[in-house]
Parts: sequence; C-alpha cells; structure tokens
Amino acid sequence: MALVRWEPFREIEMIQREMNRLFDELMPSLREPVDRMSFIPPAELEETGDAFHLKLEIPGIDPKDLNVEVSADSVSISGERKSETRSEDKGVTRTEFRYGKFQRVIPLSARIQTDKVQAEYKNGILKLTLPKAEEEKHKVVKINVV
Repeated sequence: MALVRWEPFREIEMIQREMNRLFDELMPSLREPVDRMSFIPPAELEETGDAFHLKLEIPGIDPKDLNVEVSADSVSISGERKSETRSEDKGVTRTEFRYGKFQRVIPLSARIQTDKVQAEYKNGILKLTLPKAEEEKHKVVKINVV
C-alpha cells in the first residue's frame, strides 16, 4: 500500500468550490436586475387529524394576483409581486425586497377534499385549510413486527 500525503487545505478548497457551485445553482444571480429576481415565500404546514393547515408568507401581493390550485395530494400557489414605480430624481435607491414571479408546489401526505378547501388572505399571510378525505381520516394500517 502506498503512502498518500494528506493536504487538508486542498480538501477545504474543494469543499468551498462545491459550496459555491451549490449556491450558484440555488440562488438567483445577484447581477440580474432586481425586478427579474424570483423569490420563494416561506411556508408552514400543520397536519391535524381532520385537515392540513398551510400558511404562506407573501406580503405586498394583491389577492387577485394569486393563483391557488389544489389536487387530491398537493397544493400549488403561484403569483407575482410587482415592483413599485419609483423616480430616480431623489438619488440612489437600495432595496432588499424581492420582486417577480413565484411558484410553490407543496405535496401532501394524505388525500384532501378539493371541493371543501378554504382560503383566507390577511396581513400578507395566505392561510389554507385543506380538509382530509373521509377515507384518510379513519385509515388504520396494520404493521407486522418481525
């Protein structure tokens, strides 16, 4: 067996290159104009015995600009946050707001009753109540222990 010299800095450099590649793939380029950048609104999903309760944080969007579609086993929410018109006569403007289109598809672990979904949009929070299908509420699965 041959001896191999261990070079820890080379391994750190390789990890740094991989992390940079990963961030480049996941994050939009910061060189793009701000209003072309898309964003991913944060979501919170709670499952109870009767329903799923989904909350999405999407402030600054008019409810008419939201598109919510439900299927038996997933929810798709899309929309667009439009940038505000600004005048450049007051100097430089720096913004950390994200503008543009977004889409989230959230898979559900049980089937839902699509005709009984309720939605509410208030204070920038979209709340969906997704009742489970009747056969899912009382479903009991027998597990054999070996």
